[in-house]
Amino acid sequence: MSESFDAVDIIRTKRDRGELSPEQIAWVIDAYTREVVADEQMAALAMAILLNGMDRREIGDWTSAMIASGERMDFSSLSRPTADKHSTGGVGDKITLPLAPLVAACGVAVPQLSGRGLGHTGGTLDKLEAIPGWRAALSNEQMLDQLEDVGAVICAAGSGLAPADKRLYALRDVTGTVEAIPLIASSIMSKKIAEGTGTLVLDVKVGSGAFMKTQEDARELAETMVALGQDAGVHTVALLTDMSTPLGLTAGNGVEVAESVEVLAGGGPQDVVDLTVALAREMLEGAGVTDVDPADALADGRAMDVWRRMIEAQGGDPDAPMPEAKESQEVLADADGVLTRLDALAVGVAAWRLGAGRARKEDPVQAAAGVVMHAKPGDEVRKGQPLLTLHTDEAQRLGRATEALEGAWAIGTAYQVETADSIVIDRVS
Repeated sequence: MSESFDAVDIIRTKRDRGELSPEQIAWVIDAYTREVVADEQMAALAMAILLNGMDRREIGDWTSAMIASGERMDFSSLSRPTADKHSTGGVGDKITLPLAPLVAACGVAVPQLSGRGLGHTGGTLDKLEAIPGWRAALSNEQMLDQLEDVGAVICAAGSGLAPADKRLYALRDVTGTVEAIPLIASSIMSKKIAEGTGTLVLDVKVGSGAFMKTQEDARELAETMVALGQDAGVHTVALLTDMSTPLGLTAGNGVEVAESVEVLAGGGPQDVVDLTVALAREMLEGAGVTDVDPADALADGRAMDVWRRMIEAQGGDPDAPMPEAKESQEVLADADGVLTRLDALAVGVAAWRLGAGRARKEDPVQAAAGVVMHAKPGDEVRKGQPLLTLHTDEAQRLGRATEALEGAWAIGTAYQVETADSIVIDRVS
């Protein structure tokens, strides 16, 4: 067939800081999906976008073209409103696990289409697969049935949802263009808008363990995504949250599931509880449910009841113990004092090297691998006290994981503690 445009001309336009027309954008996404535009050409265009940016109209057109490459889901048949959450990725970020059943317990359905980890950021599906029998793959019909019956589902996105993004995401990962804000925003929002939820709350991470290292970059990304959602008719808000220190006291797969269950049981680390409740309140408010406090549903066991039903509905055993690693090693404090810093990126890389994450999307992960933290910034420690415990099934992984933690913490006095004043830094709506 005769093509409407030439890929090289489009690359040159963006290389020379020009604007791409709606027609050019629609064609290049469609042609890339059809494999008419080659990977090396799309890589060149992605780099040009990283270096020269896109305006709001271009990002909107790019997102629309990504959505148009596949199917759109429809939850209008459900008896309750829907709300979803997306995190830009962090270390110890198990929030989806307690959040989905919590919001469902308050009367709002949660269709949580989640992904797998890549590099130092963990994947929700990898964590849940530590539960014996649990399955990530559901048909659209199974997903709808579970949403109506249980109120919450956490599963993998189907192959028909924004297929252009699947190709482009993999390409960005190997071409140094992951950080391009227009491409991050359109990647996330094309899938979330196509998913069809009525309300979307974005958890945009800021700090060493996040893709966005500064508040300025995080706010730009948040504002871009909120605008895309609002333009598409989806009630969208974003919270900027701290990722300079890992969330909670675990980073890995099974260890994070166990911590999430502690939160659902009314305990767990305070930062995980605070962020879960803050996001739940935003989701409920966006869905029009304002007469219930999610903190109550967390405390009285209603959220735990939904968790158990959600896990059972997807073949999992909520009572099964988490797998235990074959090897472990403690990392000890080298002085008395107060832990003033614990770097999220270093802990994430250590967990990754232990086998909790993957370098390529095809790599397997270990269910029992991860890092358990025994202290967080602000805690008093003694020389020789365990700060971290490393878990893996392969002893040869311990050395490189330990190397990743060199210089990752500091011990000093209380006034030197490096933490954000609150887990939630800002709100964008």
